[in-house]
Amino acid sequence: MQQSNAYRRTSVPRTDDDLDGPMPTQAYTPAQDDDQRTYAFSSPAQPVDTSTGNGRTVDQYRDDRPSRGTTDLGLLILRVAIGAVFFVHGLQKLTGWWGGPGLDGIESMMDRGGWSQPLATGILLMVGELAGGALLILGLASPLAAGALLAVAIDAWLFRQGASAGLQHFAPDGPELEAVLVAATAALVLTGPGRISLDGGRGWATKPAFGSFLVLLLAIAAAMCTWIFLHGGNPLV
Repeated sequence: MQQSNAYRRTSVPRTDDDLDGPMPTQAYTPAQDDDQRTYAFSSPAQPVDTSTGNGRTVDQYRDDRPSRGTTDLGLLILRVAIGAVFFVHGLQKLTGWWGGPGLDGIESMMDRGGWSQPLATGILLMVGELAGGALLILGLASPLAAGALLAVAIDAWLFRQGASAGLQHFAPDGPELEAVLVAATAALVLTGPGRISLDGGRGWATKPAFGSFLVLLLAIAAAMCTWIFLHGGNPLV
């Protein structure tokens, strides 16, 4: 098959003998073609948009998330320890185990402590310790559970402090334990129960905000009202 004239290339004669014979031709190569052609290619693939809507990519968002480290494990230990203290004390009042008063002796115990309405006050205290302690151990309804136990701990501190005149913190039977319980329950109200809890998927478990601070204020107010209306007296004098 002969090549078309458009693609035939003629060599320049080098000698006189070359002029006498037929002019040699050379094979067509695209590099020698004066008629430059363009060819259609598919456009490069467009990059996938991995942004999160605020100009940051998904990987950047994941890298910016704060690591909680061992925080959740620490909150689990604190919850179980504090919840168990209250739950066992409530069980003492209910059953009379471990030297507790039991239901029969709870009224006289509260009456000796100077509480008005001793039976109602004793039952309220027992229910608060049992329910609040159990819920705190489980990490269920944690802000309310910790708030209820905070109110109980504040009244226990006021009672122990008011047992004798003057500041009793350094006395042999001072309220150091009650002070620790007040601080621990207040901290759990503000920190939340952590991810290792039945509330682990809720916002207050890992990112408590204004609601937890409100629970703290309500617990303090409930404790003060209980002391003023059901006991009375200045615990510091």
